[in-house]
Amino acid sequence: MKKYGLVIALLVMLGIMALPTPADLPVAGHRMLAILVFSVIVWMTDTISYPVSAAVIMALMAFTLGVSPDPIKPAAMLGTSRALTIALGGFSNTALALVGGALFIAAAMMKTGLDKRIALVVLSKIGARTNRVLAGVIFVGFLLSFFVPSTTARVSCLVPIVMGIILAFGVERKSKFAGVMMIATAQADSIWNVGIKTAAAQNMIAVGFIEKQLGVSITWMDWFIAALPFAVLMSVALYFVLMKIMPPEMDEIAGGDAVVAKALAELGPMKTDEKKMLAISFILLFFWATEKVVHPFDTSSTTIAAIAVMLLPGIGVMSWKEAQPNIPWGTLILFGVGISLGSAILSTKAAAWVAKLIVGTFGLQTLPALVILAILSAFLIIIHLGFASATALASAMIPIIISILQSVKTPGINVVGLTMILQYVVSFGFILPVNAPQNMVAYGTETFEVRDFIKTGIPLTIIAFALIMLLGATYWKWLGLV
Repeated sequence: MKKYGLVIALLVMLGIMALPTPADLPVAGHRMLAILVFSVIVWMTDTISYPVSAAVIMALMAFTLGVSPDPIKPAAMLGTSRALTIALGGFSNTALALVGGALFIAAAMMKTGLDKRIALVVLSKIGARTNRVLAGVIFVGFLLSFFVPSTTARVSCLVPIVMGIILAFGVERKSKFAGVMMIATAQADSIWNVGIKTAAAQNMIAVGFIEKQLGVSITWMDWFIAALPFAVLMSVALYFVLMKIMPPEMDEIAGGDAVVAKALAELGPMKTDEKKMLAISFILLFFWATEKVVHPFDTSSTTIAAIAVMLLPGIGVMSWKEAQPNIPWGTLILFGVGISLGSAILSTKAAAWVAKLIVGTFGLQTLPALVILAILSAFLIIIHLGFASATALASAMIPIIISILQSVKTPGINVVGLTMILQYVVSFGFILPVNAPQNMVAYGTETFEVRDFIKTGIPLTIIAFALIMLLGATYWKWLGLV
C-alpha cells in the first residue's frame, strides 16, 4: 500500500469526481470530498511524507476548485486565485500561531535542557523499585505536558533518559521492564494530550474549527476542567494495565538511585538559560490558565509574546539561528493545510452533505446525546487505526463531526461540548505503534514488539471508551457538555 498508495489515491479521487454530482451538493463540495478521500488514503498509506502531501493537497484544491462554479454564485467560476486563497486559509488561523509557538517552546526546552532536568528530578525522588519507576515515568509525562506543548518533543526528551536508565541498570533491552517503561512513555503522553489543551496540535485544530464554525472560544482552563478527570483516571488505568499485562521481572533494581543521581549530577547546577526558561514557562502557564478570568488575552497571543521574549538577545534563551534547525516546519505546513482542508469542506457544504448522509443512515436525528457520543466515539476509534497522525485525523473528521452534531434534532444537545469530547477520542492512538509519532519514537528503541503494544493498547482503548461513556453520563453532563 505504501508503494502504490499515491496511485490508488489519485484513481479513487478521479473516480469520485467522475460520479454524477448529487442535486443537493455543490460541484465544489463534490470535488472537496474527492480531495478529502485522496488525503485520507495518502495519510493512511504513508505513501508520501506529510509536508509533501500538504503541497499536493494545496495544488489539488487550487486547480479543482478553481474550475468549479462558485457555491454562492453558481453562474461564475471560483478561479484559481480564489481557490488558492482557500487552500492557504489555514495559515491565517490563530491556531496555527499557537502550534508554531508550541514548536518553538519545545525547541527552547531541549536547547536549555530544562525538560531533561525536570524528568531527572522527578525520577530521582521515586526510588529504584520498578513499580515506582513506572509511576514516575507516567508522572513525568503528565508534568512535561504543561511545559512542552509538543507530544513528539516530550517523548523524544524522555526516551533517551529512560533508555539510559535501562542500559545503566544492566537490564536486557528486550526485557519486560524495558518494554513496559517505553510503552508507558508513549501512552502517558497520548493520555495527557487529552488532559491539556496546549499539549497537542490536534487539539488546536478542533478548537480552531469550534471557534470558526460555532463561534465559541474554549479557554485553556475550560478544557483542563473538563478533561482532567479523564486523564487522571486513564493514567491510573495505564499503571495497572501495564503492571498486570507486562509485570517487570524484578521488584527493585540494584543501584537504580545512583544511576539517576549520576545523570542529574552530570547536568550540574541550574544554568541561567534554564532559570529564564522556567520563569517564562510558569508565566505563560499562568496566562494560559487565567484566560478570560484575570485577563482578556487569548492563548495564541500570549504564546507568541512568550516566543518573542525567548528569542530576544540578552533576555531570551536562544537565537533564531539556534531555533530554526530544531523546528519541524513540515508539521507546521501540514497543520495549516489541514485547517484549510477542513475549512474548505465546510465552506463548500461538503461537510453538511456528508453529515446529512450519516445522520440519515444511522438514524441519529433524535437519538439521546449519550448514544450519539457512543456511536461517533466508536467510529473515530476504528478509523484511527488507519491514521498515523491525530492531526491529520482531526483535520479530516472534526468538520464533519461538527456538521453531524448540527444536523441532529435531539433537544438540548450541546454541539460545542460533544465536539470537544469527541476531540479527546481523536487522541486515542493507543493500539498500534503507527497510530502516533510518539509511539514510533518509543518503538524505535526496539525494547518491545508490536504485539506488546497491541496487547496493552486494546484494554487501554476499551477502558478509555468506557470512561468517555461514564463521564458523559455523569461529570460532563453536570458541566453541561452533553
